[in-house]
Amino acid sequence: MEKPASTRQLKVAREIQKDLAEIIRAKGMSAMGGALVTVSEVRVSPDLSSAKVFVSIFPSEKQGPVMQLLEENTKALRGELGHQVAKQFRLVPELTFLLDTSLDYAEHIEELLKK
Repeated sequence: MEKPASTRQLKVAREIQKDLAEIIRAKGMSAMGGALVTVSEVRVSPDLSSAKVFVSIFPSEKQGPVMQLLEENTKALRGELGHQVAKQFRLVPELTFLLDTSLDYAEHIEELLKK
């Protein structure tokens, strides 16, 4: 069973979520293939060395290409994040992008309930 996140982990995760969302928004939808990308959650490891970044992508047909784009640009995104949080963090965590499928799941449940 996973230990609950510490207050520090939660604060770091919130800051990373806010700053990464801003970085991705600044790049614009054209850079993301016209998709709307939302940073829905960030989970930071207890030693603050890695962060799982959950992203929601709309429309869902663009999930594959956008995820590939994020993975290819992870180092650049981490570098930009480092510039924004340099005064707050000693170490910028390694980023791992994961697809947040909770919206698709909710949509699927809604469809099932309509039947």
